[in-house]
Amino acid sequence: MVAVSPAEAFDLFTRETDLWWRRGVRFRAGGRAPGALHFEPGVGGRLFEEFTGASGPQLVEFGRITVWDPPARLVFEWHGVNFAPGEKTEVDVSFEPVGDGTRVTVVHRGWAALRADHPVRHGKEAAAFIGGIGLWWGDLLSALREHAARRP
Repeated sequence: MVAVSPAEAFDLFTRETDLWWRRGVRFRAGGRAPGALHFEPGVGGRLFEEFTGASGPQLVEFGRITVWDPPARLVFEWHGVNFAPGEKTEVDVSFEPVGDGTRVTVVHRGWAALRADHPVRHGKEAAAFIGGIGLWWGDLLSALREHAARRP
């Protein structure tokens, strides 16, 4: 739950991504390196991170937007940094008005299509891995809620 309207929540999620998306190796390709994470608005737009690494400026594309329906829904492909070409999952984000705020729901699907020994799983069995993905998104959505609460 975020204490803003669905339109504001959609805007925070997509236009202020770099301000709330946590930093560090767990959440960003660039770790703590200076950089920014962006959504390009609209179907076909990218989710990407720009940062300055040891070898200079870098750009990592995590996926493309497949549904752009403000303020209700956003769907994008997710390609982890250790995914092979053609491997992807899908993130479906909905913004539902509830009382004076918005319920932001994230469904990250497609993990079953990745082989059991895929590096993204870090050696975890399916249930433990999926639970970890849920906690990862929980951390990010907590950061979104905190960011929304700091806005005037």
